[in-house]
Amino acid sequence: MNVKVFDNKRSMGEAAALQASAAIRTAIRDRGRARIVAATAASQAEFLECLTSAEGIDWRQVEAFHLDEYMGLPITHPGSFRKMLLEQLVNKTGIVHYHLLDGDGDVPAVVRRLNEAISSAPIDIIFLGIGENAHLAFNDPPADFETEEPYLVVNLDEACRRQQVGEAWFKDISQVPKQAISMSVRQILKARDLLAVAPDSRKAEAVKACVEGDIGPMAPASILRTHPNATVYLDTNSAALLSASVRSAV
Repeated sequence: MNVKVFDNKRSMGEAAALQASAAIRTAIRDRGRARIVAATAASQAEFLECLTSAEGIDWRQVEAFHLDEYMGLPITHPGSFRKMLLEQLVNKTGIVHYHLLDGDGDVPAVVRRLNEAISSAPIDIIFLGIGENAHLAFNDPPADFETEEPYLVVNLDEACRRQQVGEAWFKDISQVPKQAISMSVRQILKARDLLAVAPDSRKAEAVKACVEGDIGPMAPASILRTHPNATVYLDTNSAALLSASVRSAV
């Protein structure tokens, strides 16, 4: 796993966008299209802003999948991830081919449809975050590292739900859904490239666990270390607890 640390969120986002845009252009050049998966959250704002401003991408040749979404939350809610996906990526680029996770609809049918669609061809690159509880997508600890289902319904733990309150999407934890649709860990690992963006001091403990701790379900994002092409972008705040040896190597 390649770890990169930057002085601030803007420079981090710019560097991550450079890698992401290069991967998208390469996929379109080599295979005629790019298949991507995008996370949407407060931590992704700078990165997605820079990515959607990148030049030389024919977004009409990009097929975008959604990483995760709450169960039972309407798209009009400020915390809806598909609302964010549309606002932060799709509407800015004119992507024509995209797949939303409708957690407010017929969830079994949504999961079946997305499982079929995403399994039809390899994914070129996935944009990820790392949760305050070290979750990957909405795979909270202890995460299921074994299921082969591309998307599944998961239970959200209290730490995850409190994070959403802390990010001001919900007034209190009682309003945060207890379940979500999430891409599975094994499906994430199938992508050609993985790019995780995780700024801010509130992510520091999770980053340390994932970069330096044991690889296992209790720190789900630690699984990124098993992927041959995973890069984690941090700012100085989220990297603050990493050991000197690790920080000196990035």
